[in-house]
Amino acid sequence: MAGYKYDLAPLREIHGALPVQRLTRRHIDDLVTDLSAGGTTTAKGHVRKPWVARSLNRTIDTTAMVLDYGVDRRLIGSKVAEQVKRLSKPRREMSTYTPQEVAAVLKAADKDRDRHLWYLALSGLRRGEVAGLRWSDVDQSEKTLTVRIAWVAAAGKAVENAPKTGSSSRTLPLDDGLAAVLRAARKRQAAERLALGAAYGDGLYVACDETGRPYHPDTVSKRWSRLVRSAGVRHINLHSARHTCGTTLHLRGVPLSVIVAWLGHADASVTARIYAHSQPDALKAASVTLGAVVTSTVTPIRTASETK
Repeated sequence: MAGYKYDLAPLREIHGALPVQRLTRRHIDDLVTDLSAGGTTTAKGHVRKPWVARSLNRTIDTTAMVLDYGVDRRLIGSKVAEQVKRLSKPRREMSTYTPQEVAAVLKAADKDRDRHLWYLALSGLRRGEVAGLRWSDVDQSEKTLTVRIAWVAAAGKAVENAPKTGSSSRTLPLDDGLAAVLRAARKRQAAERLALGAAYGDGLYVACDETGRPYHPDTVSKRWSRLVRSAGVRHINLHSARHTCGTTLHLRGVPLSVIVAWLGHADASVTARIYAHSQPDALKAASVTLGAVVTSTVTPIRTASETK
């Protein structure tokens, strides 16, 4: 609901007094143009910056969905947003960390109270999955963790939500290193509970502060940014840590079907298109492999002086 309200806000602010039956495609086309240029004013009096294609397309899609519903319910006569042109989104190569950068981040993380969160993020969990993971979902005897819920931001508040897709609910094995990191975090939180006494929160979540209260998802992102600065590496956002996991598995030869299951994707094409990035070292290695087959038998061209 919060997302739909945000998407529809510009339309309602400008044309909210207009009967929906009188809304035309021209109204929507002009709105898209204005949002793209920037300068429109919100209900609170803030001036909007130019919107990017992704935000504009979401507003168009939400508007079209609402108007389609109106047609289905015989409240309006036509789907005026159906043919509104969506903006093309520039192709963006996702940033990922190299193994050397991952090592630098984890070295810095080992001095951080929340280091277990960064191990989880680099192990492929989404931000909401990291924030929503409960200690009851971590089974140290079986060495597994189970993704059951996501802790997400909606209208500025943190709420529990179902995982992104049905495939997102998954049980992953813990290697000895990650299991040890989680045990240490659990022990540290137990000591904090003992020190604070009755004032300590419920401490149900793996991602919580020193008082046992769960982190807001945005707080997790801010702490990640602070960590990478301390590590002295280039900044990538928290979701790109998940991209790093997918890329690392891909470059290490893990089968695509296994990567799909690990990341909790519903569609293997998403994994192949978005998460299986190439990195410079991998491209160099590919060049050597290709050269061994293609160019190793090429006879060097000799100059006239060399033939004498």
